Amino acid sequence: MTDAIDQATKLAGQLSNMLELEFQALRNQEIDQFEQLQPVKNELMIEIKRLADTVEDLQTRDEWQSFRETMGSCQSLHRRNALLMSRQLEAIRGTLQSLRSPDLSTPVETYNRLGYIAQFSRNTSYSDA
Repeated sequence: MTDAIDQATKLAGQLSNMLELEFQALRNQEIDQFEQLQPVKNELMIEIKRLADTVEDLQTRDEWQSFRETMGSCQSLHRRNALLMSRQLEAIRGTLQSLRSPDLSTPVETYNRLGYIAQFSRNTSYSDA
């Protein structure tokens, strides 16, 4: 039993490291690196699930305390990565939307030579601005 606990805790540590690598890849926008980490991360989670006892045992037995703490940390790291990915996707969607169809009803705001916001009328084209 303690062998399984030790191995599960070790795998949880490896999962934590994978989540850190995943964050670095997301932050640096290295999509290929991110995609390469996914199968490894999934295998670690499958192996952890195989080793871990029932949920009741994990929650009640003191031997699993270190494992629970490490997995709690992994959960926080996963949420951080998901939030970063969500923000990056939102930024990309916004960029794509602005490139697809510029909203002509929204005035174009730029700064004049004095540093004040100058609004151009709809009659002024982007090339004139």
